[in-house]
Amino acid sequence: MLYHYTDFAAFDGIIRCAELRLNNILNMNDAAEMRLFMNGICRAVTEKLEQDGEYEKARQTEDFFQKEMAEEFHYSAYAACFSRYRDDAAQWERYGHLGRGVCIALHERLMQKMVGGAVALQEVYYQNDMREHRLVNELYRAVKDPEAFAKAPSKLQALMNDAWVQSAAFKHPSFASEREFRLVVSPFMANTFAIEPKYHVTAERIKKYYPLDLNKMCGRMNLHLSDLVGEIIIGPTSSQSLPILQDYLTDCGLNFLKDKICLSECPLRKPSS
Repeated sequence: MLYHYTDFAAFDGIIRCAELRLNNILNMNDAAEMRLFMNGICRAVTEKLEQDGEYEKARQTEDFFQKEMAEEFHYSAYAACFSRYRDDAAQWERYGHLGRGVCIALHERLMQKMVGGAVALQEVYYQNDMREHRLVNELYRAVKDPEAFAKAPSKLQALMNDAWVQSAAFKHPSFASEREFRLVVSPFMANTFAIEPKYHVTAERIKKYYPLDLNKMCGRMNLHLSDLVGEIIIGPTSSQSLPILQDYLTDCGLNFLKDKICLSECPLRKPSS
């Protein structure tokens, strides 16, 4: 299972509306980590080139990365986050509305079958040293081509697109204990992506997001949403009534999920008033 910790407003969107919102990573705390990933890949490639005495190629590579990173908003990725950990105190506090929210467990095997094209389920990469990342050798071989930056930039651009996709699932190693997975969509890969964006308007700002239609994705595999959902856990400090939640699921036409609800056993204390 992969576990999505959230609040009850988002839960309603996922369960009743069968819509999973993927939010812009550049608006999350992880924007700096995307840049850290790209800088790390660039540094690892240029170091290999300098070891070969290819100083001009190293300079061209740095210039290429700098131009690409100046366009980072064009390469914005959107994601929904999951963890391997069930009923975990840190996850409840960080992402589950301080334990007052809810956790939805989804079958990883089914999710893997449902994605494709511009939508990918990625395990988060926590390695701080980029030298061992597969993209380093692929980019290194590409820039060694004498025509890499002149007559044959398409291969290099394709690898850069891949790097932006990979950067959306990178975090500093200090977060490795989260064992995070991300459902990532890359709208800049327009030839494989046909979902229209939506906008969430609050009193303070307007946020852009991409909605994944879970009913449609399940339907392509002859599945129902209730097949995808393995468990629903009410948060350890939540005041949510279990019978009311069962009534809600019944009225949403999701009666099969009633028996999948349980209460958290995490001993997270309610915040003092």
